[in-house]
Amino acid sequence: MHYYVYLLKCGDGTLYTGWTNDIDARLTAHREGRGAKYTRGRG
Repeated sequence: MHYYVYLLKCGDGTLYTGWTNDIDARLTAHREGRGAKYTRGRG
């Protein structure tokens, strides 16, 4: 199985590092406010 490591730049300028085996689903979850607690509400 393959895994992805990714970086997101939040609206407040901070960076979030995450990992997943389904990058499309994970990025959609972040966009819809269902991602990590850290990224919720940071824009």
